[in-house]
Amino acid sequence: MTNRPLMAALLLALVGAAQAQSPKAQFDAETKRIATRYADDKQLCGDERDSGRRMQCLRDSKTEYDKSMAQARAQYKAAPVKPGACHECGKVTSVVVGEKAGEGSALGLIAGGVAGALIGNQVGSGHGRQLATVAGAAGGAYAGKKVEEKARSTKVWTVHVQYEDGRHASFNFDHDPQMLAGDRVDHINGTIVRR
Repeated sequence: MTNRPLMAALLLALVGAAQAQSPKAQFDAETKRIATRYADDKQLCGDERDSGRRMQCLRDSKTEYDKSMAQARAQYKAAPVKPGACHECGKVTSVVVGEKAGEGSALGLIAGGVAGALIGNQVGSGHGRQLATVAGAAGGAYAGKKVEEKARSTKVWTVHVQYEDGRHASFNFDHDPQMLAGDRVDHINGTIVRR
């Protein structure tokens, strides 16, 4: 009987600690608890000797697991954002410059094929010349396509962002966005702008 005040104090401390956690930390703890419970339930079901009861036990365990996970997700999505916290605010974690391959058109294919055929026609005689012409046309067409793709390639700037609520996102720009790692940004109308 003397342990009840101690248990009540411990329970209040645990509830207070849970409220102090971020919604993401609460969600992670809850999903871990649900997964542990599901594993324990499956183990108990495995001890059932009757196969029909064992299968029903497993179905019931899975149903309970799915229901608990759905409730945890709903609570996480409905969790209030801390006052003053910006749901669409974040920080640039990195900016990566890459190259986007251009698309080749029929022009590069045809020009390369003609040039390759002309060069191939200069090699050998008889059937060898015909084979060299065909091979030159095929190789030239491929080379012409690749040259045109390279000539039409463009630079792409990919900005990686971590939001204040822990989410991550990436945004592609066809011009230099003038952002560096550490810059504070806002997500507005599907893109990001510096604060």
